[in-house]
Amino acid sequence: MVLIDSYRNSKIAKQKELAKLTSDKAKEFVKLSDLNKKINSASDIMKRTKSISTINSKLRDVERYNKDIADTNKKIADFESKIVRKEKEIFDYQTKIDKEQNNIDKKRKSESEKLIKEQERSLRNINTTLNYHDRLHESTINEIKELKNIPEKITVLFLASNPIDQVQLRLDEEARSISDMIRKAKHRESVKLESCWALQPMDLLQALNDYNPAIVHFSGHGSDEDEIVFQAQDGTAKLVSKEAIVQTMMASSENIRLVFFNTCYSRNQAEAVSHFADATIGMNTSIGDEAARIFSSQFYSSIGFGHSVGKAFQQAKALLMMEGINEENTPQLFIKDGLNADEIILVQP
Repeated sequence: MVLIDSYRNSKIAKQKELAKLTSDKAKEFVKLSDLNKKINSASDIMKRTKSISTINSKLRDVERYNKDIADTNKKIADFESKIVRKEKEIFDYQTKIDKEQNNIDKKRKSESEKLIKEQERSLRNINTTLNYHDRLHESTINEIKELKNIPEKITVLFLASNPIDQVQLRLDEEARSISDMIRKAKHRESVKLESCWALQPMDLLQALNDYNPAIVHFSGHGSDEDEIVFQAQDGTAKLVSKEAIVQTMMASSENIRLVFFNTCYSRNQAEAVSHFADATIGMNTSIGDEAARIFSSQFYSSIGFGHSVGKAFQQAKALLMMEGINEENTPQLFIKDGLNADEIILVQP
């Protein structure tokens, strides 16, 4: 396991511990409320009675309740202290994650620059060879023609959000299935899958700028109010409106050709974004974990074989039907005005 994955797993564990502490603290507040109610009730009885024994009994009850309140307040203070420490641990792990991600990005950039320099050096050598060895001219031209036949590489950006206070989805299984199907595709070298986990609003534009994807894939929860569920810094859900997503895609649509909303109730987001991207996919209702995984992995497999967006969409629906999953009508495909789904090919063979 790479270091950044270890940090992420540790952060998730701390977030679960924080959620448990918060829940326990809330239970103590409930106890506190009940004790105050009992004191008020005892006080009311003492006001209404003239019996000395009853009053003495209720005074003893109030004394006991006050002791319980003091014990409960002590527990609450203890939980609050633990919560502060746990939040500090989560923040520290996020700092480590950010630092490690920065190191990874720098390494990728360095490797990319190194590759570009090597390619430039190779090109200069080819030109020198052509100038001094006319007899190699014809074979070199043929090699260049072959290189032009290699499909252009595209990047698929997988954006995952699975907040701790929501029903947990198997997003890692979806990402693994997509990766496996791309790896089995004919033009697998032309499709690169990048991922961004525990997606927070601040991460979205950063990832779009970092990876410059042709395909943006949202995976996680959606709401029936046209919102996508991102994560807040404490790991809980943060709702992002359709308008915010549309604005983000509009500001980044120069190189984005397809946006895939593999989230529940995302039809309206997909339709709105289709004005800025060649094609979009959204769900017109909720979609099951298995259906989301099977549909998306088959869609990208078809894209990797050089098929059009229209054909890939139909093949993905067909696989749902063959698997006996009655959700083939949930995904909806939207195409930018003036374009044809069967003519949009993202991987050119």
